[in-house]
Amino acid sequence: MRAVARAAGKHRVVVVGAGSAGLAVSHQLLRSGRFLQNEIAIIDPAAWHHYQPGWTLVGAGLKDKTDLQRPLRELIDPKLRFYHERVESFTPDTNTLTLGNGDRVHYDQLVVVPGIRIDYTSIKGLPEALADPHMLVSSTYGYETCDKVYTSVKRLQKGTAIFTQPSGIVKCAGAPQKAMWLAMDFWRKAGLFPSAIDVHFATALPGMFGVPKYSQRLDELRRQRGVHGHFQHDLTEVNGDKAVFSTPEGTVTKRFDFLHVVPKMGPHGFIRDSPLANKASGLVDVDPATTRHLNYANVWSIGDASSLPTSKTAAAITSQAPVLVDNLLQAMDGKTPETVYDGYTSCPLITEYGKVMLAEFKYNGEIKETFSFLGLDQGTPRRAFYHLKKDFFPWVYYKSMVKGTWAGPKGWK
Repeated sequence: MRAVARAAGKHRVVVVGAGSAGLAVSHQLLRSGRFLQNEIAIIDPAAWHHYQPGWTLVGAGLKDKTDLQRPLRELIDPKLRFYHERVESFTPDTNTLTLGNGDRVHYDQLVVVPGIRIDYTSIKGLPEALADPHMLVSSTYGYETCDKVYTSVKRLQKGTAIFTQPSGIVKCAGAPQKAMWLAMDFWRKAGLFPSAIDVHFATALPGMFGVPKYSQRLDELRRQRGVHGHFQHDLTEVNGDKAVFSTPEGTVTKRFDFLHVVPKMGPHGFIRDSPLANKASGLVDVDPATTRHLNYANVWSIGDASSLPTSKTAAAITSQAPVLVDNLLQAMDGKTPETVYDGYTSCPLITEYGKVMLAEFKYNGEIKETFSFLGLDQGTPRRAFYHLKKDFFPWVYYKSMVKGTWAGPKGWK
């Protein structure tokens, strides 16, 4: 029999999630100077915090995954109250939430940023294939699997290599093909591509990328490099050396020797089944400009868990977090939130070892390139952008972003 819920604490702001968004928002609020000890609480059951954009680099042999993680407690300012628990449910009508241990936490303002869930079981046979050390099936989308990518790339000497991208919500929609471009470059330098290895990109999308400018450039690269494109192909099953896809025309099966899989993703159940969720997507239902919930004026969300209609990347959070913080503080003062998020996000698309196409855009796929003032076309892969991705971004992430002092293209706060 479940214990009767008991009050665990009352806070001016409660932040659910200590990922990129949760740490940035919590520390930006704290740095406003308007909160005393324990007036801001942060909730997360994780023991480790991971720099997830770096997992693509791990899959290319460029980083060690252990260097990209930190103990979560070490990243949380001691002035914040840390609940090392999961959230069971929300009761926004009474400004409370219930933790996994049954405790209730009360809030004046609630920030919901727990990220999204990666569902390996959504593709039949995938968990077993990933766990089998003899199968060249891997994924950069998990800490436990990202290093198997590079191992598998090195082991493949000939045959068919397939890289997939699923339908629906995806963290960093460019990452599925980053793994492909890097693997291809490795095989090219080893003298295996295109003579011995055939490369296929099977995506559930109708094109290479969601923004027309970059999609066109990436498709040009695909054709130039001899990659077979299979569009509107959604992986549903891994069966031995067969990959099964759902397409508008029906089921298609393709044999492979190497398979890189991006699993399906979606909202956590405690978000999807809560009053905070958008019924269609299961994500936290917020205004796309202010990040404020559409039904509960003291609830806010950004990042992967939010319904903001833009790509889900850490770069997006650098622009979203200051907007949320400004608007939340305005609301606390009884004012109407006026700071606007324009949908900015970025995806550094690694097209080979040493070069990156730095995609930057805002709502409706409108281009917003940081270095356009220098006359640079960011649709052209460049070495300088590669060093931003490989060296600068991982450094600034732990040095500044999670501490609330980095605002992306706007620089240090």
